[in-house]
Amino acid sequence: MPLFWRIFLLNAVVLICATALLLGPVTVSSPVLLTEAAVLTAGLAAMLVANAVLLRIGLAPLQRLTRAMTAIDLLRPGARPVVAGHGEVAELITTFNSMLDRLETERATSAARALSAQEAERHRIAQELHDEVGQTLTAVLLELKRVADHAPPALGADLHRVQETTRAGLDEIRRIARRLRPGVLEDLGLVSALKALAIEFTRPGLAVRHRIDTDLPPLSRDVELVLYRVAQESLTNAARHAGARRVDLTLRRTPAGVELVIRDDGRGIDGAPEGAGISGMRERALLIGATLSLAPGPDAGTEVRLTVPAHRRSH
Repeated sequence: MPLFWRIFLLNAVVLICATALLLGPVTVSSPVLLTEAAVLTAGLAAMLVANAVLLRIGLAPLQRLTRAMTAIDLLRPGARPVVAGHGEVAELITTFNSMLDRLETERATSAARALSAQEAERHRIAQELHDEVGQTLTAVLLELKRVADHAPPALGADLHRVQETTRAGLDEIRRIARRLRPGVLEDLGLVSALKALAIEFTRPGLAVRHRIDTDLPPLSRDVELVLYRVAQESLTNAARHAGARRVDLTLRRTPAGVELVIRDDGRGIDGAPEGAGISGMRERALLIGATLSLAPGPDAGTEVRLTVPAHRRSH
């Protein structure tokens, strides 16, 4: 029965009962007696309470749907309000769930295209940095060395400082290119790439320890890239924003698939809104059907956990 008719009939029943009582045992005289006023007041109160209870019961599914609509996050898919109620209410909840299914599918498709284009752009920029800027700075270093060999001693010291500055810039460009395009991931695999990543982020004041299982199942290139990018973003956040002094990186095999855990001893999340880096990690996790969670670590700090289900293994 439609919601309108249910509410209308419930109210009609209450009003018919009240009218029947007034026409029957309940009468009103003029002037109104105290007992009659008490009876009418009690009847009115009963009608209002009954009306409120009936409306509360009838509209409760809509209130639950409103709360669900407020809490829905497309980066955390799967949550759906329970289909309850009758008529239009159940139809409305079912339609809302169908809309969420379409939105999540469309978002996953668009995110896949965007991230694919992003990886291609990173590859292009890294290639240009390596081939153009890197080779140019290498040629500058060789020329500086040639000039320094023939320069007077007083000028040689200045040229040596310029050489060191140029060499430091070349090393930084190579480091940026490696981050943009993880060649070690393509050439040596995920385990070696994660170990190299841990070594790269280890510096004075920050120790990165890693524990990686040797019996990992075969993983597709997409899964390996997502695992690497999540680890890279997590280490970057720990080093730049969390003020961490120790980071533990763990990749292990689980009965459900594989699990990546990055745990630091930094300042923690503290209810701060998620930035573009974390949103990007969630987008990548959705692409491979993985689950990403961020929570306070056991000893303060932040724990990032990426769980990849077994059906995402490659064959």
